[in-house]
Amino acid sequence: MWQSVAGAQKEYRRLCGILRRVKSGNHSLLVDIAIILALVLIAVVGYKYSPLLLPETDLTLSPVDGCDLNRQPCRAVIPGGGSIELGISPNPIPVVKPLRVVATFSGLDPSKVELDFQGVAMEMGFNRLTLTRMADGRYTGEATIPVCVTGRMLWRATLLVEADHRRIAVPYLFDAPVAGS
Repeated sequence: MWQSVAGAQKEYRRLCGILRRVKSGNHSLLVDIAIILALVLIAVVGYKYSPLLLPETDLTLSPVDGCDLNRQPCRAVIPGGGSIELGISPNPIPVVKPLRVVATFSGLDPSKVELDFQGVAMEMGFNRLTLTRMADGRYTGEATIPVCVTGRMLWRATLLVEADHRRIAVPYLFDAPVAGS
């Protein structure tokens, strides 16, 4: 029994000696290791959640030309068949006020529809909503875009559609707020 107590005391003294050396000379080593572990953790979390911010798409269309969401809904034609119409009201589109969003599909049966608002010239944070399917087949939701400190801003509203085992991105450009609104 005395040998086991003596062995435990010896092990205790050895561990205390290691801790004294770590406290006195290797403090910066512990800080460096903690920083490296934190950076690795940030990288892993960023990699895991990056599809939420930048989802991969199978088909990305060009912005719809000649249509102004501030005046009317805009229709995009999907290569291979089908079309998507996006409408945002009230018109013109205000900032920091509730917006009603309606997406209508022809030739597509989406399983999921999201709308992502991004400032074209300035990062305005994550602003994405999932649209709800209505009984008539339209997808609707309510959104708000933030005010830009510089005033009028060009926005990109990207409709992210999952349909027929593929993910389609349809961008729509608009200015907000429009002068006089």
